[in-house]
Amino acid sequence: MAVAGKHFVDKHRVQLIQRVSNIAPILDELQYKEVIDQEQYDKIRALPTSQDRMRELYSGPLKASAACKDIFYESLLANEKFLVEDLSKK
Repeated sequence: MAVAGKHFVDKHRVQLIQRVSNIAPILDELQYKEVIDQEQYDKIRALPTSQDRMRELYSGPLKASAACKDIFYESLLANEKFLVEDLSKK
C-alpha cells in the first residue's frame, strides 16, 4: 500500500477525490471498522457530492494514522477495483 515511501491514498489523493464515485459502501465499511464514528458518518453522507465526501475524509479520518489509510485502501480495492488498478499503473 505504500508506494515509494508514500501511502497509495496519499500519492493518489487528487485522482481519488475526483474519481471515486462509489463512496457509500466505503463509508459503511469505515464506520463498521471504527475509522469514523456515527457523527462523522452522518456529516460526510450529508455532503452533496462524492468529491466533497472524499475531501472530508482526507481532512479528518485519513490524517489519523497509516492503519486508517490501510482500511480505506482495502475498501477502495473492494469497491473501486478498476480505479485502484488504473492508478497503480501510474
